[in-house]
Formats: sequence, C-alpha cells, structure tokens
Amino acid sequence: MKKEKLKPMLFSVIKKYSAKQFTTDVISGIIVAIIALPLSIALALASGVGPEEGLYTAIVAGFIISFLGGSRVQIAGPTAAFATIVAGIVAKNGYDGLMMATIIAGIILILMGLFKLGSLIKFIPYTITTGFTAGIAVTILIGQIKDFLGLTYPKGTVTIETVEKVEAIAANIGTINFQAVIVGVVCLLILVIWPRFFKKIPASLIAVIVGILMVKVVGLKVNTIGDLYQINGGLPKFHAPNFSWSLVRASFSNGFTIAILAAIESLLSAVVADGMIGSKHRSNMELIAQGAGNIGSVLFGGIPATGAIARTAANIKNGGRTPIAGMVHSVVLLLVLVVLMPYAALIPMPTIAAILFQVAYNMCQWRPFLKLCKTAPKSDIIVLVMTFVLTVVFDLVVAIEVGMIAACLLFMKRMSEESSVRGWTYVDPDIDPENDPDSIELRVIPKHVRVYEISGPMFFGDADALANITTKDFTKCLVIRMRSVPALDATAMRSLEMLYEDCRKKGVRLIFSHVNEQPMRTMEKDGFIDRVGKENFCPHIDDALELAAKVNADFT
Repeated sequence: MKKEKLKPMLFSVIKKYSAKQFTTDVISGIIVAIIALPLSIALALASGVGPEEGLYTAIVAGFIISFLGGSRVQIAGPTAAFATIVAGIVAKNGYDGLMMATIIAGIILILMGLFKLGSLIKFIPYTITTGFTAGIAVTILIGQIKDFLGLTYPKGTVTIETVEKVEAIAANIGTINFQAVIVGVVCLLILVIWPRFFKKIPASLIAVIVGILMVKVVGLKVNTIGDLYQINGGLPKFHAPNFSWSLVRASFSNGFTIAILAAIESLLSAVVADGMIGSKHRSNMELIAQGAGNIGSVLFGGIPATGAIARTAANIKNGGRTPIAGMVHSVVLLLVLVVLMPYAALIPMPTIAAILFQVAYNMCQWRPFLKLCKTAPKSDIIVLVMTFVLTVVFDLVVAIEVGMIAACLLFMKRMSEESSVRGWTYVDPDIDPENDPDSIELRVIPKHVRVYEISGPMFFGDADALANITTKDFTKCLVIRMRSVPALDATAMRSLEMLYEDCRKKGVRLIFSHVNEQPMRTMEKDGFIDRVGKENFCPHIDDALELAAKVNADFT
C-alpha cells in the first residue's frame, strides 16, 4: 500500500495548474462564497455568538484548511454539527472557554495527523455518528423555534440546554408573533421550492433578500439581526488566548469532543468529495490542516470549523478542482465582510431560523436512522437511540462518551458470544472427511486423551470460558486445538496459565495444536511456551494426537 505523504495537496496540484483551471476555480470560489455567506451568519447565531464570527471562521479557517489541506476540493467553515456544542461552551465558559477548547482541539488534530492516525476515525461506529448527527439536527430545530415564531421570553430566562429551550417555548407560546411566522414560512417555502427551478442562484440568498424586503418594504414588525446584535464589519482582529491551567482542565473534555467531531466530519466530507471527482485525499494532512485552521479561527475571533459537505459538493459541481477555489471563497467573504457586513443587520431573525430549519433537515439523516432501527442488530439500535437521546437531552460530549463506551461493551459481548470452548465429538455428520483434512471424524482417540477446540478471539470478555474444560480421573493428556483463535489478550493468557497449573497438579500433560501467529507471540512473550515446553506445541491436530498417544499411564 502506498504510503501517504504529509504534504498539502495544493503543492502537488499547482505543478500542473493551468490558466483555464484557475478561471474555473475562481468562479467556483465566488459561487461557494455566496452560498456560504448566509449559512455562516446563521450558524454563528445558532452557536451563540455574533454574525461576524461566522464570517471570521469561513475566512480564516477556510483559507488555512484549503492552503494546507489534504483534499483537492474541501471547503471548510462553520457547520451545524458544532452549533449546539459551541453554544453550550459559550453559555457556560464564555468565549475564553471556547477559545481554549478549540486550541486544545487544534493541537489534538495536528498530533493525530503527525502520528498518522487519520485511518483510526473509521473505528467510530456508524450508529454513533448517525445518532449524534440526528440529535444535533433536533437541537438546532428546537433552538430556532423561538425566532421562527417570534416568541418573547421574560428577562432572566435560561435557555442553555435543549430541555430548557423546550420548557421556555411551552411557557411563552402565547407571545407568538404571527408576522414573524409569515416571514419564516415564506422564506422556508423559498428554500424548498426555489432549487427545483433555479439551481444557479442559491435559495438562501433569495430567502434573505425576500425576508429583508418583507420587513423594510412591507413593514412587518419582526426582529432583525441588527435589533439583537451589534454588527462589526471590520477586519478580523487577533485575540490572545487567556491562558490558565484551571481553564485548560475545564476545557479539555470539550476540546477532545471538538477534535473528534472535526476529524469525523472533515474526513467524511473528503471521502464524499473523492467519490465525486475520482480522487484520493490525504487524511493525515487534512487533520493537520483542520487543526491549524481551528487554532487560526479562534485566534482571529472565529469559532470551530470543519469541512462542510454541502459547500464542498457545490464547489465540485461548479468546476472547482484545486484548493485555489477554497482560498478564493475565503477572499470573497473577506471583501463581503469589509464592504457589505452592515447590511447583515437588516436580515430578519425568522429568515435565519428558516435557513437553519433546512440545515437541520438536510443533516438529520432520518432515512438512514429509520433503516438502522429496522435492520440493525439490537445492540446497534441501543447505541443509535442512546446516542441520539443523550445528544438531545444532555449534550454531544456526554453522547459521544457514553455511546463509545456502550458500543465497545456491546461489541465485546457480541464477540464473547461468538467464542466457544467445546469438547470433541468423534462423529460429525456435517463434515465430509474426504474434503476436510482437519475433520475429526474417524480419528482414534485414546481413552486417556481429551481434546477441546477453542473458536473465536480469546479476550477478557470470555476468558472464563476456559473453565468449561474438564478432565477425568483417567485423563493423562489434554489437547487444546486453537486453529480458530485469531487473537489472545493478557486476561485470556492468565486463564491459560491457570489451566496449565491445574493440569500440572493433576499430572495431566497439556498439548497445543495449531496456535496462530498472534497468540503464539503472546505466549512466547509471557514465557508460557518455555513453561509448557516447546515440544508440546504442534502445527497440526494429527501431530498433537500422535504425541498424546505416546503418553503412558505412568506419565507425571
């Protein structure tokens, strides 16, 4: 297998770069920037920060990740996956807490890339990613109901957790603003219907324009971004982190979650992009770029970022084929920030809510969720539903931690159920001895010999299965056949040692047949082979039976 290079993709593709491709990349970057503009603002507001923070993220992180990244076409920026966790961190620890958690996440991502751990992301179960993605979608939807309905909360109402938001909505449903509902519904219909007829112009941009016109021209009384937030259209400014060990300790768990989520989403987006353009990304370089991009983002006032599947797909569809497109997208957004940002104050909050409703629907994956519930094993369904519920009721940190623990425990339980220790039966009608050289049928086994066959991995989850091995008073030799044991861990090794000690006390000779490579290495490292005797390890069952047959009644 070809070793992956730790080299930015930009440096590889630029060698064969053409003026025609540059033109196409520039056009694609401009189009993607138009798509990213309302999304970046909406996702920043959903994350509990100001609208300009979303653009800072798309500009700084988007440029760095495209420049250093391992994908040809990845577009990075704020995404819905981070919205709820960022909002929770900001509400509890402020922006300093978010900055520290994101810097920690960036360092973890860079280390993951340097140690070439990109391939380890595949060990995150699909049920967990589906569960927390659906949970995030639900939390985003619930979080936007207030603005979509134009609700008014009493001063001091706490709405950090999703459950608190649901309670606040129920308690204040009587304050609904039907003019806000009209704006929200119209914008939502535009988002759904417009793409069916016009694919070139982003529906979100049209929804923003129509929403502004409904408020400013028609005169509907609806809150706008400018009514709730102070707009800053200046260039991103450097923010020095407020460093303290207590803040690092408090932020580490959040940082780890951000890092794992960024790695999963960015590499998933890169894999999807590979399938669309027939390319192959460099996962480890992508992780390093994601780490650097996230650190750069918060140092200039942004929030966590990762590869965005929807914007990456839009880049591909518009002809973008090199990281230049992502860098152009960031430069265009920078120009928008400086020139047009004051006009963002005119965007109605129900329009932002409608955009996020569509984002939530697109990311919820309700079809795969239902399919898993119908077709997956019970253990996978438990992990899926548990991760989903914990994401909604608590937060993503708890959901991933508990989900991974549950997935590992259930996997170990399933593996232990697949492992078995059984004594030989000497007539096996299901096996044709002429076609199976390892068949036990018609073999002559002396009375003083007992044979047990172990199947499946031997690990701490089923090490006690060796307790099923018994001997008779007349047993002088015990043969353990291990041809179906691919792996052996320390706990199972201890159980074998105990079995050997029991056999030694009873005067029973222990013989092993067909021990595979990994179990043999474990036994050798443990010194078990020397204690049992190398002569008692046979390559084939026939050799083991021949050796056992030589054991006489006087054997001690």
